[in-house]
Amino acid sequence: MARRKKAKRRSKPAFSILNGLEALAYGSLLTEGIAGTSITGFLFGDKDLGMVNVAAADSWNTSTHLELQGAGEISLADIVSEPTLAITTMTNNFQSNIMPMALAAFGISISFRVGKRILRGPINSVNRNLIRPALGKGIRM
Repeated sequence: MARRKKAKRRSKPAFSILNGLEALAYGSLLTEGIAGTSITGFLFGDKDLGMVNVAAADSWNTSTHLELQGAGEISLADIVSEPTLAITTMTNNFQSNIMPMALAAFGISISFRVGKRILRGPINSVNRNLIRPALGKGIRM
């Protein structure tokens, strides 16, 4: 008769503070590269995206033309109020910033990986002596 396999023990999922900081770094990188603002600016920024008539006068005549206003920083309010302008601006920002964002993402990945490996001992000590007694097993560094 074949032996039964032992059930694998699963550890309870714990929230890692360092993984949260890494996710925050990636989110900040994406919002700055695509929307041109920070995460809080993207979430709570003012609605200022739109087309404005601008008068250009010379010595012979005066003409007006439409100019894009508020395209430097895109917020959720801009996306809701002017979706086509916001998405077009975000697409242009993404296309112009793709290489710097890729290099920065690579740098974030390497730095967090190396930092976790180098600081493994102190992180375990902080988890064991400070975080677990204060906050329980559900949160770790």
